[in-house]
This record gives sequence, C-alpha cells and structure tokens, in this order.
Amino acid sequence: MGSVLRKINVSEIIPVVKKLCIDANLYVNKDIAEKIKESLDQETSPTARNILKLILKNHEMAEQEKMPLCQDTGIPIIFLEIGQDLHLSGGDLNAAINEGVRQGYKEGYLRKSLVDDPVLNRKNTGDNTPAIIYTDIVPGEQLRITIMPKGGGAENMSEVKMMKPADGIEGVKNFIVERIIRSGGNPCPPVIVGVGIGGSFEQSALLAKKALLRPLNKNNPDPVYAKVESDILRRINRSGVGPQGLGGRTTALAVQILQRPCHIASMPVAVNVECHCHRHKSVLI
Repeated sequence: MGSVLRKINVSEIIPVVKKLCIDANLYVNKDIAEKIKESLDQETSPTARNILKLILKNHEMAEQEKMPLCQDTGIPIIFLEIGQDLHLSGGDLNAAINEGVRQGYKEGYLRKSLVDDPVLNRKNTGDNTPAIIYTDIVPGEQLRITIMPKGGGAENMSEVKMMKPADGIEGVKNFIVERIIRSGGNPCPPVIVGVGIGGSFEQSALLAKKALLRPLNKNNPDPVYAKVESDILRRINRSGVGPQGLGGRTTALAVQILQRPCHIASMPVAVNVECHCHRHKSVLI
C-alpha cells in the first residue's frame, strides 16, 4: 500500500504570498545591510560614503515607518520549489499566487507597476498581477515560495549575449564588466550582478536571475567560479561608477554566477542586474 501524499489547499498559499510581497518591500535582508556596511568601511569618496550612509538610513526608516524601501515596488517574480510528494488541491495554484500578490500590493500600499500590453495598450492592470511564476519540481513534500520584486531601473540594464566559445572566460568577463559600466547610475548602484552562463538563450537569463538569490555572504561553491566572480567584482569596482553613479569604489556589492552545460557551438551569457535594495523573501511550507 502506497504512502499518503501530503496535501496543501492552495487557499493556504494566498496569505503567505501576501505577506511575502509586503515584507520584501519593507524589510531589507541582513546580508545586504552587512555588505553595505562592509563597503562603507572600504569607501574613500566622501560623496560615495554619504550615499551609502543614506542607504542604510533608508533601511531603518522603511522598517520603522512601514514604508517601501523604494517607490518602484517592482514586478513580482515568484520562484516555486514544489516537492514531488506534495499534492496541491482546492483550486488553481497560479490563481492563488496572483490573489496573494493582489492582496499584498493593495493592503501594503505598494505601487502597481504592471501594464496589460507591452506595446499597443500600456494600461495598468491595477493590482500588480499577473506575477511571473517559475516552478521547479524537487524531492520531498514541502513547498518553498520565494518572491523577488524586480524594479524597472535595474531590470532594464540586463542583457543576454550569445557569445562564441572562442571568446573564452576573458570575453565573458569583459562583457559583464562593460554591461555594468554602460549602465552607469541607472540601476541605482551599488548593484548585485547575477550572471547565467550556459544552457540555452532563455535558460541563461533565468540562471542569471536565480543567481541573485544566493546570500551575499556565501561564496560560489565552485572555487574556479568563485575566483571569476572576485575578478569581475574587482574590475567593476575599479571603474569609478560608484554609488548612484556619482563616483567611488562601490559600484557593485557582489557578482554571482550560475552555470550549466550548453551546446558545443554556443556560449550564452546573461547578466541580470539588481539594485542595492535587493528585495527578496522566502518561506518554506
């Protein structure tokens, strides 16, 4: 006789997503604040130091006043890790997630930033739905929900390039560094740089976004890529772009790479840029 699957009614997910939407926009993660403080200790530019202090003050005020870290409260990116031994019942999972987003953005007084047509009729949807939802099936019987509200300023500075294998690691480094320098102050530096290498055109972009979810205080588990990340970060911070593009040593807080196998004729590389708020929250049900 087979084991009984664990069940979750999708209605239970609505309040969870609602809280994640609000919390991600109000409360900065500890690793981000620590990284900014670390950068402040190393920064020599008076202007850059003042900006970093203001960013830390903004963290405090957002938490105390229950106001968003940024007025651009982002397009909701949802990552789901669904245990293969879990049964979701009682309705449509995507509809439940969107209802949670709808309630969170309304009750949290968060700006609604989605338009229903990208080109022909850019009319606001009014509730910041539909969310962008990515699903992975994983072992076990639990459900992990992660939200990343992605602001337009940083997202607009992202790029995918189908590079040639002959470009090698130096070509990859040059592309990433040049992308961040060209971005200037647009993505509200100091930024976090997510990089996806390999897979296919679209998977490299998803890898770059997922790479942003690694805690800033954790190194790449592959020592070779950890060294690549360190080299790129050093070059970016030598560029002089600085906080808010006004000069200094602190253009990026971290470079984070995810890589996957790819076709012998291809080498896709994606850069997904994140602002200094780096908003994301996760919960395990």
